[in-house]
Amino acid sequence: MPDQPTAAPDLVPPHALPPSRVVELQRTDARHGLEDAEAARRLQEHGPNTLPEPPRHSWLQRFGAQFANALIGFLLASAALAAVLGHWVDAMVILGVVLINALVGVAQEGKAEAAMAALRDLLTPHARVLRSGAPQVADVAALVPGDVVLIEAGDRVPADLRLLQAHALRIDEALLTGESVVAEKSTATVAADAPLGDRAGMAYSGTLVAAGTGRGVVVATGVHTEIGRISAMLGAIEPLTTPLLRQINRFGRQLAIIALVASVLLFAFAVLARGLHWLDALMTVVALAVGFIPEGLPAVITITLAIGVQRMAARHAIVRQLPAVETLGATSVICSDKTGTLTRNEMTCQRLVTACGKAVASGTGYAPLGRVELPGSSPPGPDLLQLARAGLLCNDAALTESGGHWQVHGDPMEGALLALALKAGLNPQAEHDRHPRLDTIPFDAAHRFMATLHALPAPQEGALLVVKGAPEQVLAMCANALLDDGRATGLLDEPAWQERIAHIAADGQRVLGFAFKLLPERPERIEAAHLKGLTLAGLIGFIDPPRPEAIAAVADARSAGIAVKMITGDHGATARAIAAQLGLAREPVVATGADVDAASDEALPALAGRAQVFARTSPEHKLRVVRALQSQGAVVAMTGDGVNDAPSLKQADVGVAMGHKGTEAAKEAAQVVLSDDNFASIVAAVHEGRVVYDNIRKVLAWTLPTNGGEVVAVVAALVLGLTLPLTPAQILWINMITATTLGLVLAFEPPEAGVMRRPPRPADAPLLSPFMLWRIVLVSVLFALAIHAVMLWGERRGLGLEATRTLVVNAFCALEIGYLFSVRYLHATSITWQGTRGTPAVLYAVLAVLVLQLAFTYTPWMQTLFATRPLGLADLLVAPALGALAMLLLEGEKALLRRLGWFDELRLAGPEGPGARAP
Repeated sequence: MPDQPTAAPDLVPPHALPPSRVVELQRTDARHGLEDAEAARRLQEHGPNTLPEPPRHSWLQRFGAQFANALIGFLLASAALAAVLGHWVDAMVILGVVLINALVGVAQEGKAEAAMAALRDLLTPHARVLRSGAPQVADVAALVPGDVVLIEAGDRVPADLRLLQAHALRIDEALLTGESVVAEKSTATVAADAPLGDRAGMAYSGTLVAAGTGRGVVVATGVHTEIGRISAMLGAIEPLTTPLLRQINRFGRQLAIIALVASVLLFAFAVLARGLHWLDALMTVVALAVGFIPEGLPAVITITLAIGVQRMAARHAIVRQLPAVETLGATSVICSDKTGTLTRNEMTCQRLVTACGKAVASGTGYAPLGRVELPGSSPPGPDLLQLARAGLLCNDAALTESGGHWQVHGDPMEGALLALALKAGLNPQAEHDRHPRLDTIPFDAAHRFMATLHALPAPQEGALLVVKGAPEQVLAMCANALLDDGRATGLLDEPAWQERIAHIAADGQRVLGFAFKLLPERPERIEAAHLKGLTLAGLIGFIDPPRPEAIAAVADARSAGIAVKMITGDHGATARAIAAQLGLAREPVVATGADVDAASDEALPALAGRAQVFARTSPEHKLRVVRALQSQGAVVAMTGDGVNDAPSLKQADVGVAMGHKGTEAAKEAAQVVLSDDNFASIVAAVHEGRVVYDNIRKVLAWTLPTNGGEVVAVVAALVLGLTLPLTPAQILWINMITATTLGLVLAFEPPEAGVMRRPPRPADAPLLSPFMLWRIVLVSVLFALAIHAVMLWGERRGLGLEATRTLVVNAFCALEIGYLFSVRYLHATSITWQGTRGTPAVLYAVLAVLVLQLAFTYTPWMQTLFATRPLGLADLLVAPALGALAMLLLEGEKALLRRLGWFDELRLAGPEGPGARAP
């Protein structure tokens, strides 16, 4: 045997070459296969038929990578500064937060690395192969190009095969193409640029043989297979940083620069201009730096995201990576797979056409709920009953019911025919008893029909021949058509039937034709002569119907300014019809995989933005479309369930996999898994993501101004030569008790009205909006003025410095409580009263601060530790009075700004609902 197989001339793919030419190029023998020695030699040359192990990072590498974050750096700096000041408890708490965050990140990354392993698990461990002229069982890993492999129903294809023989062979290629209908296979040669779903002469590694038998020559193994290419794409995609993490990192770097510059300038001023001892100045500056840096922010953000995870889980969205919660809230485009996500993934007989007219079958899926309805609600006549009976008898599928859920065993379209027969009032078991099967011609892509022969019920002696198949093929076998009284016409109007076929197909439905023939005698088998002069029973249109809840969810998404695009391996007409029913657009624009191939990288973003449907797509097409949308600044959520979806799921800003029908590869590549495989759950998760982002911004809007108030108050005292209102220890006390109570409760805030009426925020939107910057300045100055007013009050009352500082700490905590109630609502009317009612979490936090402040003021050991003094009732009441006054002032400011329309956050959002639609 020659040394090695050669490539096809000019790299012509095997599906575009005749089987004999592929066998010749692979230097093998179609009848005997490879010799064992040659197979062993090729295994050494080509390597095993497995997907490579991805490069794995060690536990220590993943752990160390968690600290490459500006905010985590701030935490470590804060811990070091707290330790320098001798506040070891603070230092230990901060280090604990850093450690927990790092451990969570390591665990999440470990799960993500399982994506490649899930792809490798799709390969079956053994395959039947011809070696040295004899069939034998070989390890899948030992298959090589040129091997001749035998496949049958139930097998998973072990390598990419060019089919040499195919007998009624049908293969489920959904994990590669996304199509809900099994692919009919033959040995036919197709064009070199044919989409993967149209390559009838190929069987691809990892796909499942649904029916029939076949023989093929291996043309690709391991990484060179279609599934191997997907694995390579998946491994080459770099994980994206979520919008929130990008903003936090950018914000952290900016804050670090500000803190460093301000600390150096303040230290120099305190020593040189005010004559403070350098050690006292250093301790004050260090305390201010610790106070200025929001060291609790990462912990609060993590908790906020975790709460979002729990809320999403209650709405059937299981989050595998915490940042995906917030990313969902920023989503501006949802790219959804069709089958099983937007549709039920259950074929349904919807339209019936006979020579006498049209009928519609109600109900969806395989459940026999519904009926066959004629215009005017007339009961089905003999013609419709005969059409339904033909679909029942010429059928190899079975329907079973378990727990109210109906499942099909066999071809999905045959399962739909059984459900149709039940809706028409036929009893499947009784019909089979009355018409026992005598012979069968299985469906084959070569002749494009299936035929069954049945005995007629006694006392009749003849037989009933039933044929179903491609409508054009069935039509060519017919001489007349059935009338509504059960008689056959004498003439078949073929152009009219062709028009009916085209009309059903134009609506995106798959069409089958049905015919029958009464034979006067009962033959033992079907002969070629029996297949002529048939009577056309009619046509049936099949569709995988859209989920009703998906239609409502699409409307909700569009009202929230989120574009919804369907990316599917299905045919363009089918996808367009489903898109119109879902409401993706009034007249959906469809682009095919060929259109994507023809578009340059510069032109593709415009096409991706314009089209609502992408049909006949490959994994590369999906990946290019997602990247094109991202290049325009879109935050893309991608849904999918097959191996073909895994690369685009990983590339998207947030990948959403199906929990029930999704492959493990898709689940591992995604950040979110839907436990109910329902598009509506994605929109619900987007709602929760927006709530999470709102709450994170409320945490920032509360934390930064309150920390700024401390800094401004102390800096003002240094600049103006006044007595410092707070000691370093007291600054740390305020930060410690309020960050763990008041700052934390904002993570539990319920959603405000109109969350899904706002447009998506831009991906590059700054973390600090103009309103938040205004609030940082205003609140910081307001708090600083209030603190110095309290200092003046204490001096005039003769309280002494320590008692006055005690009152300052209490007043500052009261100001923070008042501001907390103000910051809770930004998008609703009568905000003051809504905010003051508070949630249980808010009220518990306020109570905790009050208890801690009483201990701070009146317990002897706290007085010793923080240099505090007890206060009289009249002095103590100054604190809550200031807090209430601050809240009223800030509510008045908010109402004025809203009336002026200066800031988007303060513009009134409408009520929830489908409302306006996105363009």
